[in-house]
Amino acid sequence: MSSNPYAAPRAQVADDTVVPSGNFLPAGRTVPTGNGWTWIAAGWQLFTARAGLMIGMFVVWFLIMAVLTFIPIVGPIAQSLLWPVFLAGFFIASRKIQEGGDARFGDLFAGFSQRAGTLIATGLIALAISALIAFAAIGILGTAFFAGFGAGVTPAQMMSLLLVSLVILALMLPLFMALWFAPALIVFHEMAAWPSMKASFFGCLKNMLPFLLYSIVLTIAAVIASIPFLLGWLALGPLLATSIYASYRDIYFSEA
Repeated sequence: MSSNPYAAPRAQVADDTVVPSGNFLPAGRTVPTGNGWTWIAAGWQLFTARAGLMIGMFVVWFLIMAVLTFIPIVGPIAQSLLWPVFLAGFFIASRKIQEGGDARFGDLFAGFSQRAGTLIATGLIALAISALIAFAAIGILGTAFFAGFGAGVTPAQMMSLLLVSLVILALMLPLFMALWFAPALIVFHEMAAWPSMKASFFGCLKNMLPFLLYSIVLTIAAVIASIPFLLGWLALGPLLATSIYASYRDIYFSEA
């Protein structure tokens, strides 16, 4: 067996529900810093193997999310609850491509038939935690702070807003870490919502340096992708999903 965790086996994978091959490590493992770049390179290989399919899936997902934006109250809530379901669909397609299977456009919606309740519960937990963080920020600033914006923003208010924004970012980072791998752990390994979030958090925590490199490269790529009328996001959007799948395979599977 090849030691490359991204190498596709020669045999076709007929059963869409088969767990990815390899030795699964529920607690994850620490990988070298340079693997932050390897995840992007491996994600690019997965993307270019079926670029048309992945771009099509990304465009449809984007349009669905855009439509939901215009639905008052219900739309934003639906966005928060459904994003793990759609991300699981990208992971399922990525797994098929990696293992030599037949990825299809319908994989975008596969999460609705595979562990949909748990995936939606993950989105609900994330929504609740995000709301608590927002309320905490309002509590720190106080309603008088926001009322004062009508008369103009003072330098002291701007400094306070900057400080609170940094606090919110610091509080949101652990949530992002808990959500990063959760859909993959749920759909491939039948984890419950909260255990998958804990496993995702510790998987990220063990690999802060690779994620730092990964984030720097993708931030630069995001700036470049945004210059020509955001057209670069047609590639970068799917690449984000495939690179997350690649990092999941690297951290949660042994090389044996």
